[in-house]
Formats: sequence, structure tokens, C-alpha cells
Amino acid sequence: MKKTMSRPQVVVRSLSKRATRGRIVFGNATFSCVLGRGGRSATKREGDGVTPMGRWPIRGLLFRPDRSRRPRTALGVRALKVDDGWCDAAGDRNYNRPVRHPYPASAERMWREDQLYDLVLVLGYNLRPRVQGRGSAIFLHIARPGFEPTAGCIALTPKDVKRMIALVRPGDVVRTDL
Repeated sequence: MKKTMSRPQVVVRSLSKRATRGRIVFGNATFSCVLGRGGRSATKREGDGVTPMGRWPIRGLLFRPDRSRRPRTALGVRALKVDDGWCDAAGDRNYNRPVRHPYPASAERMWREDQLYDLVLVLGYNLRPRVQGRGSAIFLHIARPGFEPTAGCIALTPKDVKRMIALVRPGDVVRTDL
């Protein structure tokens, strides 16, 4: 019988559920990270500012092609377009789905001037099954200067996001429940 080695998980740790900063441990690599302004919670709701707890598959990578070349990664990659958005309107048929702007309901703009979404790992939070109002647009992306808390995502320095992109593989998961 052939023994298979399982890949390490991307584990997000913080001192408490209320902490807005933590670290990511992935195999031998460790990264400082910033979390949602409300810390972490197992009962995420749209707009509450918390990072959801649980295990979320990494679904792929989005990048800003006018700011960098296509990143080297084993993940599926898609270049962002100026009109890309992500619906955050609970009740909308495209809630927590990519959309194109202009969009008639509330939708986050993915093409941002502040560089936070220049590199985005899409996490499989609330995608299948999708529950209205349980939170949308949960990503791993570039942190704000000063490591300010996010609206619920996980964020790293630009250098660390690039390192993470190079390490992760299809099927890897982010675990935030520790």
C-alpha cells in the first residue's frame, strides 16, 4: 500500500478571538497577518467585520495585470478587469459571487486604487452552500499600510502574499478555527 503525504494546512492563529492581528503558519513558513476589525467568529454576518472561523479551500488567485506580471503559482489564476466586482448585497441572486460593474445591487470593486486587491487569494467561504447574509468577499489579500484591521479578510504584507502564492497548491485550505 502506497503511503501519501498530506500537505500542511494554512493555519491562522491569534492570541484571542477578539485579536485583529495574528500569524499564519504553513509548513515551515510563518507570516504576520491582520484579521477583521471584530477579530474571529464562528457566526459571521454580513458587515460585522469579523474573520470567519473554519476551514476554507483556496479557490484561486486574482491579480491586477497593470501592476504586475502573472504570478507564478500552481493555482488557477485570473487577471482582474476594471469592471470586476463582488456582490455583497444579502438577498441578491448573485450574493457572494463575482459580478461586473455597474451592478444594480451593492458590490465591492475588485479593481482598487489602494493596491489591497493587487493580489487576492479567493477563499471558499460561504460559496457552496451559499447562505444569504452569512458574509461575502472573504479573501486573503494585501494589508493596508500600518497593518490596519480588515472588514473580515486575512491580509499580509505584499512580500508575504507573494511568498504565500508561491507555496500554496490546488486543494490547500486556510484554517481559522484555532
